Amino acid sequence: MKKFLLLLVMCLGLMLPVQADNIMPSSVDFNDIRTLGLYQIPKDITIYEKPDETSGVINNIKWSAVDIYPAGVKFSDLFVVFIPSKELGYAAVTDETDGWIEIIYNNRTGETGWIKKDDPYKFLTWLNFYNTYGRKYGLYILKGAPDEVKNIRSGNDEMSQLLSEINMPTKIKLNAIRGNWALISVLDFDREPKTGYIRWRGDDGIRYLFPDIK
Repeated sequence: MKKFLLLLVMCLGLMLPVQADNIMPSSVDFNDIRTLGLYQIPKDITIYEKPDETSGVINNIKWSAVDIYPAGVKFSDLFVVFIPSKELGYAAVTDETDGWIEIIYNNRTGETGWIKKDDPYKFLTWLNFYNTYGRKYGLYILKGAPDEVKNIRSGNDEMSQLLSEINMPTKIKLNAIRGNWALISVLDFDREPKTGYIRWRGDDGIRYLFPDIK
């Protein structure tokens, strides 16, 4: 009887919807320089060829914390950031007009389309995105970032005094952003607190760090 009940519980567990995995950038993306920021995607969007409802429809996408439709679309196609436990998803923005936003709807191919804004405050420029989420959750260094990113300086330029460097951080706290530089406080593996400026973005717009959203 106990074996039967255990088998029944296991079968029911397999039938329950499984929450999707978190999606976060892991590596430096050299294509990101053409994006303006991120838009928080509603759960039902129609993607148009142009910022006009009479233009051709590219796709209609619906999503939840456990699934996305149509079947051929993947969470990673649409979202740059996806946190299913918060039902929070952001797509990359390449252009904006009154009432419309152009997003990358397929991150594998770079294809773009237009959606109607359901809330103007859901569009965050990169600077606003980092200030919003980086201050709250801290930052992490992306793979492929140059080693110089770990240099902590006294000011927001390359000529400023080198104070220390990041080794194996347990947390990188964002205090402020000054241009392409971030004022941070770091707790490293040696438990030594370090404070100063590091580059969060190159002069070409390529980002080396990302908010550690959880």
